[in-house]
Amino acid sequence: MSNKLLELIESSDAKWVDFRFTDTRGKEQHISYPASSIDEEVLEEGKMFDGSSIAGWKGIEASDMILRPDPETAFIDPFFEATTVVVTCDIIEPSTLQGYDRDPRSIARRAEEYLKSTGIGDTAFFGPEPEFFIFDDVKWSIDMSGVSHKITAEEAAWSTNESYDWGNKAHRPRVKGGYFPVPPIDSSQDMRSVMCERLEEIMGEDRVEVHHHEVASCQSEIGVSFNTMVRKADEVQQLKYVIHNVAHQFGKTATFMPKPIVGDNGSGMHVHISISKDGQNTFAGDEYAGLSETALFFIGGIIHHARALNAITNPSTNSYKRLVPHYEAPIKLAYSARNRSASIRIPHVSSPKAIRVEARFPDPTANPYLAFAALLMAGLDGIQNKMHPGDAADKNLYDLPPEEEAQIPTVAESLDVALQALKDDHEFLLKGDVFTKDMLDAYIALKEEEVQRVNVTVHPVEFDLYYSC
Repeated sequence: MSNKLLELIESSDAKWVDFRFTDTRGKEQHISYPASSIDEEVLEEGKMFDGSSIAGWKGIEASDMILRPDPETAFIDPFFEATTVVVTCDIIEPSTLQGYDRDPRSIARRAEEYLKSTGIGDTAFFGPEPEFFIFDDVKWSIDMSGVSHKITAEEAAWSTNESYDWGNKAHRPRVKGGYFPVPPIDSSQDMRSVMCERLEEIMGEDRVEVHHHEVASCQSEIGVSFNTMVRKADEVQQLKYVIHNVAHQFGKTATFMPKPIVGDNGSGMHVHISISKDGQNTFAGDEYAGLSETALFFIGGIIHHARALNAITNPSTNSYKRLVPHYEAPIKLAYSARNRSASIRIPHVSSPKAIRVEARFPDPTANPYLAFAALLMAGLDGIQNKMHPGDAADKNLYDLPPEEEAQIPTVAESLDVALQALKDDHEFLLKGDVFTKDMLDAYIALKEEEVQRVNVTVHPVEFDLYYSC
């Protein structure tokens, strides 16, 4: 049987093989080995490494772990000077030779297996849309004397009175005005095109579907076609890697932080989901907007578990500065065809094969493996327990009478609220041993440290509110 990794090493005359994996927070980590040391035995047995330094993983007393490469993920890195083949790895527990219970990719693999075991479907398809910002310069400071941050961006709406060596050319989007005028207002066209070229080198031709400026100043999106769940999570990590590095090459800095700018739109990661069985889309039917009853129950599961899901799909304190009214933020737990004010949207499609649901509240700080697995598990729980979501909401949910608005539930208001919801509602994630209680406890502890750090840090707004009290 052919092996993509070994074939790529040979055909490219690679000098190095870069083993990559994703930690609990969603950041890729890597370690490089000489290409000459990678053979069939390594592919089968993996490479040992110390997992004790990975936040939320094992302590030093039980730190030995195995990196097992997935050959089908191999690609030639487009940024390293020495020819290097990159391969994504699963983390294997040496004592059991099974996927480590805190390894995000292993969790997503178990979610795919659980889907098959239910008989509901055999394949879950995911199509996320992570948005991002591109700035010229970013500084911040946190010490006992005070805190500050400063974003510099020539394209930004606030830069109308800045002085530049080459002159202030004045063409830039206004607040919420970036969707989507032509250059020179859109200043990142060429950069995004290079990002797309690098992505297609990694993922293959015809994978990139679109790129464009987004609503906020300095905000962009690159659309890549859907894939099976674990492979799509792999591709999200590849997309982030490419965007960060191409921006760096252009002398810019890219971020997937949801709300880096006060008063403008934030970055989401809308996630399109469908389930297939025997090649048929189980979400297509004769119900509302061409959905099946299965799809409606799936939506019901996501809505029912949404606040617990927020702890995983919106895992930063900054996430909840995006999830506020009137910034196209999908805070209302309702579903609708084409209505972007609902947290679940049913996109208009030309064929039943393309019927899907779109969860609009996730954002790109989410670990894609954990977020996709959690969304799938919530939806499956909805199907298994026939959680009908009720009637669709086709009104503008941002402009309802107060008494009607109060009847519609919302996403969590903050990360600590979401973490408490996950503590109270997580049994659906434990089915099939996809997530474990031990993993969720470690995840919650890690995130509570972030909440506490923000909570104890004095904020400039507090000076504005209280200094003269």
